[in-house]
Amino acid sequence: MKRIFNSYFLLVTLSTLALVLAACGQDASKEATGDDDGDEIRIGLSVSDLTLERWQHDRDIFVDKAEELGAEVLVQSADGKDEKQLSQIQNMLSQDIDVLVIIANNSDALGPVVDQAKDEGIPVVAYDRLINDTDIDAYVSFDNERVGEMQAEFIVEQVPEGKYFLLGGAPTDNNAQMFRNGQMNILDPLIENGDIEVVGDQWADGWSAEEALSIIENGLTANKNDIDAIVASNDSTAGGAIQALSGQSLAGEVAISGQDADIAGVQRIAEGTQSMTVYKPIRLIATKNAEVAVQLAKNEETEADDTVNNGLADIPFIKLDPVKVDQDSLVETVIEDGFHSFDDVYKNVPEDERPEKPE
Repeated sequence: MKRIFNSYFLLVTLSTLALVLAACGQDASKEATGDDDGDEIRIGLSVSDLTLERWQHDRDIFVDKAEELGAEVLVQSADGKDEKQLSQIQNMLSQDIDVLVIIANNSDALGPVVDQAKDEGIPVVAYDRLINDTDIDAYVSFDNERVGEMQAEFIVEQVPEGKYFLLGGAPTDNNAQMFRNGQMNILDPLIENGDIEVVGDQWADGWSAEEALSIIENGLTANKNDIDAIVASNDSTAGGAIQALSGQSLAGEVAISGQDADIAGVQRIAEGTQSMTVYKPIRLIATKNAEVAVQLAKNEETEADDTVNNGLADIPFIKLDPVKVDQDSLVETVIEDGFHSFDDVYKNVPEDERPEKPE
């Protein structure tokens, strides 16, 4: 009888020990993944258009940071099509994601899928472009009104008086309107006092360089080539505009702004055909968006600098600072930051006209 009791006691002890070890293993798994279930966090990243160089950089850095934080990322590109983005997001929502991050193609078209995500308890982050009239958990972007102010300030420094053409971005992109608001903060007083005459004001669908080329070709014809400055809202539209200017031997003669510090844009700055760009450090915004996504997936608090109203509510706004880049600051900004290499930026500039290459 004593032997049976001892065996029973040993069996209970071993079973208890096994349960304790299993529990410890589960705790270790939670600690390793940072997820209470022990499951890897799954992030759905919906990108408006990966054919644009800018978003390729964002995607790569976002995915690297998310994986470093223990998350898996499902990435899809809408190729600039509203319906495709809606369909892709619905598909992501069926794939057991923990958080949805959206780079909106159309800031006004995503309400139905955002509402669906929220009904399913999935937090939503608006990456760089605000999503309007629906309930999102965070907006992570640069101070986009300040971007527009920087563009206009620089061009006004170059051309304090003269004939201006305003070249906006995609009218469906909320950021395009914010850039224009910032531009007009600077330009309106000068327009009112007669220093600046606006001889054209158009928007390029899809931020298309081809659309911008056509707009500026028509603008030059209408104004008999008499345009002193073009306030272009990004490097893609600036590129199309500069192509139109080149056709009239005016490239480098007309001051023109840009944004995103695309390699073609900074090469044009190095060559002297584009006046400036606004660099929004991609590593900073992509990393911050990944961090916020993981925090929301874990039900952790995010620290917002401000709020922005999207037509429905005041959305927590994690606001980042943009950087002005011109010919004198290429090396200390996009090159020293590792965004582009010195050799790539100056590939079309004769060696004797290049600045000193950093070590």
